[in-house]
Amino acid sequence: MANTDVLGFWRIAEADPDHLALVDPDHNEMTYGELAALTNKVVHGLRAAGLKKGDQVTTVLPNSFEQVAVCLAAFQGGYYVTTVNWHLVGPEISYIVNDSETKALIVSERFADEAVRVLEDCVTPDANRFSVGDVKGFRPFSDLVDGQSGDRPKDVSPGSYMFYTSGTTGRPKGVRRGLPEGDVDETSAGSGGLFMLFGTMPHDDNVQITQAPTYHTAVNNWTTMSLHMGHSVVLMDRWTPEGLLERIERYKVTHSHMVPTMFNRLLQLPEETRSKYDVSSLRRMVHAAAPCPVETKRKMIEWWGDTVWEYYAATEGGGTIVGPQDWLKKPGTVGSPWPGAEVIVVDEDGNDLPTFESGTVYMKMPGNAFEYKGDKEKTEKSRLRGFFTVGDIGYLDDDGFLFLNDRANDMIIAGGVNIYPAEIEGAMVQHEAIGDVAVFGIPNEDAGEEIKAVVELREGWEPTDETTAAIMDWLHGQVAKQKLPRSIDYTTEMPRDPNGKLYKRRLKDPYWEGRDGNIV
Repeated sequence: MANTDVLGFWRIAEADPDHLALVDPDHNEMTYGELAALTNKVVHGLRAAGLKKGDQVTTVLPNSFEQVAVCLAAFQGGYYVTTVNWHLVGPEISYIVNDSETKALIVSERFADEAVRVLEDCVTPDANRFSVGDVKGFRPFSDLVDGQSGDRPKDVSPGSYMFYTSGTTGRPKGVRRGLPEGDVDETSAGSGGLFMLFGTMPHDDNVQITQAPTYHTAVNNWTTMSLHMGHSVVLMDRWTPEGLLERIERYKVTHSHMVPTMFNRLLQLPEETRSKYDVSSLRRMVHAAAPCPVETKRKMIEWWGDTVWEYYAATEGGGTIVGPQDWLKKPGTVGSPWPGAEVIVVDEDGNDLPTFESGTVYMKMPGNAFEYKGDKEKTEKSRLRGFFTVGDIGYLDDDGFLFLNDRANDMIIAGGVNIYPAEIEGAMVQHEAIGDVAVFGIPNEDAGEEIKAVVELREGWEPTDETTAAIMDWLHGQVAKQKLPRSIDYTTEMPRDPNGKLYKRRLKDPYWEGRDGNIV
């Protein structure tokens, strides 16, 4: 139980320094006081390295004490911070480092092979490249912080993330907002508004578990917002469903940010494994980032009760929200607009569509101005009457609840009929043989495109004609005939990142090689 009611990480650290702040993936612990001292040292070190307000700090780090400390340091040092997806290869990382005009780069020895490749063309000064562990061409992280004061720096000012979009259709773009104005502690204290929409309150013995890499926008936000609200945070690294359940029981976890792939993997555990862990501490397990199959979510609500909430948003802003009771009344919805947000659905000409008619989803959130760094054309193309879109297709019902069909880029047009892969994937993943599935269009001389499914089988199943026949026979009763895959191929591991994002392009590209197609 926290010994203070104040909000904002640094205020809490001063009032209750012994309160548990972080547990790392190896179960090492760090208090609020210890973490605050580390963030202060990072700011002093960055200032000594010449960084000024508005400069850019970039990390290639796993979930760790250092990753969290650098982000918090940016928020009081007045810096922009970008946490890079560590699945990227050297040239891709280098692009982000250079595009963001990185003044300090901090990497992990775990990603040393690709980090070294960044040095071939790097705008970051040699002296400002640091590594946690040993990486050739980088100074030890200790050089940044050792000898620096753990006391709060003077003249602190708010900083900001600059996350990069996923870049599935070209180079990723940094989503850059103006730095916040005002007092750092006031800004930090007020940062938990999104949590309160779900009913997650300050302090109150809350424990957040960070399940996915903190290079993801929402995952990083959930982590730092929890610290600003006085919660303890448990960091995971290599996610496993049983590893999650073990930590929920051990640390009495109350809330987290999840994606539907995690739900699927949890439900695939044997019942005896699921039932041996106590999950009664759970309060708000919030999911987003991808469509959740209706049956998958229904099963999770049956298991975890009224703890399962959902929202729809993007790196650029948001959004909608729905609790379990409203969702059960309207299965498949991603919710209604949260306070202050607006959502519209429009046709190809930008005209508002009537309810239940599918079109492009646009959102607007007051005070959320942003630009895609260095890409005025993309910024303007995503805007409509003050709203923005990320290309999702959906519709609104009579009560203003939003339902998503799929991403526009994922839609299959077969014989002139629009087919949304997410619906087919949601049905197929319920089959006992299927551990994971991706559905997309491949060339067809007559229909333009035909439906292809690629399946990752569960243990005990083999990729045989008999397995394919069993899946297809079962699927006939689940989706309309026009939505049935024409063929099924098999893979041993679906190309997903640890947050569940599917790199569908890696599966789709070979089928379109040498052809004109909408490869996304």
